[in-house]
Amino acid sequence: MLDMSLSRRRLLTGAGAAAGLIAGTSLARAKAPPLNTPAPAFYRFKLGTIEATVVTDGPLAIGPAARTFRGPSEDELGKMMSDQFLPANNVVLDQNVLVINTGDKLALFETGMSSVKRNDDMGRLVQSLKQSGIDPKDIDAVIPTHAHIDHIGGIMAADGSRNFPNAQIYIAQADLEFWTDDKRMGTPGEGSSLAAKKNLLPNRDRIVFYQDGKEVIPGVQAMLTPGHTVGHTSFVITSGGKSLFVVGDLMHHVILVEKPRMEVAFDTDPKQGIETRIKVMDMLAAQRMPALVYHMPWPGIGHFAKQGDGFRYVAAPMQLLL
Repeated sequence: MLDMSLSRRRLLTGAGAAAGLIAGTSLARAKAPPLNTPAPAFYRFKLGTIEATVVTDGPLAIGPAARTFRGPSEDELGKMMSDQFLPANNVVLDQNVLVINTGDKLALFETGMSSVKRNDDMGRLVQSLKQSGIDPKDIDAVIPTHAHIDHIGGIMAADGSRNFPNAQIYIAQADLEFWTDDKRMGTPGEGSSLAAKKNLLPNRDRIVFYQDGKEVIPGVQAMLTPGHTVGHTSFVITSGGKSLFVVGDLMHHVILVEKPRMEVAFDTDPKQGIETRIKVMDMLAAQRMPALVYHMPWPGIGHFAKQGDGFRYVAAPMQLLL
């Protein structure tokens, strides 16, 4: 049997001797300066014959968990966040924007917040696209899942110019009409309404309404998933026998995956939001279909599996080779 105490003494003795040797010599030490550069803001992978790229619009802080998730007590939410090694006093969401190149179309799902950004950490979509090698002028289809501020707020730039000047914009008619209605003024939805007016109305002549169950562009089928907003729509992207489900905002956070019956403050109809959320995760779990979730940790691609009364989210391995 190995004498662990003896082995440990030898190890420590050896380490001390090595340290003394180095200290007594003039061996050069590396003095490279910190690079102070972030990781690349894009992730590229293949889906059948489609080249897909996820780019970030930057982090979105939404404040205390109790402000967004309703049902559990503040202490219960604190425990849920702590179990994920996250603070409960300020929930930070990612903004994972998907671009697909089908060979015929260059389509972008969601647009972030460049025209309505609250700080310079967000509104980074155009910068991220350029870093990934994609020219925003080449985007010919902009497809938000719904018309909330962080999904349509990057159609326009802060200076009022178009970020995607050659693109048609696809949205649900119900969402366009709901969020550009003056009735939203003076309500919690006022910010999204102002963003919709700023980003959608100037582009009214290039807006196309997508329809539930129909193709938006070849290979991309719309699926109405209401509750979060009246016209919230998810998408099934299919190519070469492979599929990816673009979730949108049915699930904002892993704690909502695990406890899907919590209500979400941002939902237009929280009860319907719960029903839709569970129905979609049931489908994704049964079909083992990978999903892209806008607000999950970067790059937001993973699977859903049943777990007790809820689900668990399993991040997909990143493809480091194309």
